[in-house]
Amino acid sequence: MAERSADWMKQAKRDLDMAKNARDAGFHEWACFIAQQAAEKAVKAVYQAKGGSAIGHGIGSLLRGLSERKIEVPEGIRRAAKKLDGFYIPSRYPDGMAEGTPADHFDSEDADDAIRSAGEVVRFCEDLLA
Repeated sequence: MAERSADWMKQAKRDLDMAKNARDAGFHEWACFIAQQAAEKAVKAVYQAKGGSAIGHGIGSLLRGLSERKIEVPEGIRRAAKKLDGFYIPSRYPDGMAEGTPADHFDSEDADDAIRSAGEVVRFCEDLLA
C-alpha cells in the first residue's frame, strides 16, 4: 500500500477549515463533527507515515495506539481527543440526545472548543510528521 500521509494531513487541514466555515454559518453541530473528523484524519496521517494502519474513529483510542508505538502523546492532546470523541455521535444524530436535534444542543462555544481542540491535535500530528 502506498504511503499517503500527506494526503491524510491535507484533508485534515481542509476539514478544519470547513469546521470554521460551518461555525461561522451557524451550523455549530456540524462544526463539532467536522472538527472531530479533522483530528481523526491527522492522527491517521501519522499512522500512514509510520507504516501502520489505523482502524476506528475514536481519536483517544488511536492516540493510545501511537503510545504503544513509543510515540509520546502529551496529556493536553489526550484531553483534546476526549473532548472531540464526545462530539462524534451526538453532533449528528437526534437520538444522541434525550430530546431535540443536534442543532438544538450545540452552540458557538461548543464549536469554538471543538475547533480549538482539533487544531491542537492537527498541530501535534504535523509536528510528528515534520
